[in-house]
Amino acid sequence: MSGRPDSDLPPDTRAAEDLPEPPEADDEALHDDDSPDVDARRARWAAVGTGVVLALAGTAAAVLRASGTSPVLVPTAYACGASVCALAAVLGGRGRTRRALWAAVAGVMIMALGDQFD
Repeated sequence: MSGRPDSDLPPDTRAAEDLPEPPEADDEALHDDDSPDVDARRARWAAVGTGVVLALAGTAAAVLRASGTSPVLVPTAYACGASVCALAAVLGGRGRTRRALWAAVAGVMIMALGDQFD
C-alpha cells in the first residue's frame, strides 16, 4: 500500500465511538419568535415596506395630480411627502425604526396637506 500508516481515516470509515458527538441544539432557541433579533428584523422590514409603499403611492398621486387641472402646490406636496416616505424606507433599512415611523407619519401628513389645497 502506498498510504502513510499514521494518516487519518476518512470520517465515513471511523468507528462510531471515535466520532465527535454533534452539539445538542435547543429547539426552543431555534424557533423562538420572541427573541429581540427577530423583533428588530421584523420592525426593519415593516418600516422599509411601509416607506416604499407610501413613497410609491405619493409618487403616483403626484403624477396624476400634475396631469390634471389642480394647482401646482398639490403635486408638489405629494412629491415632497413621497420623498419623506422614501427617507423613512431608508431609515428603516438602516435600523432606525423609530425615526422611520416618524418620517412616514410626516410624509403622509405632507401629502394630506397637499390634498387640502385641492
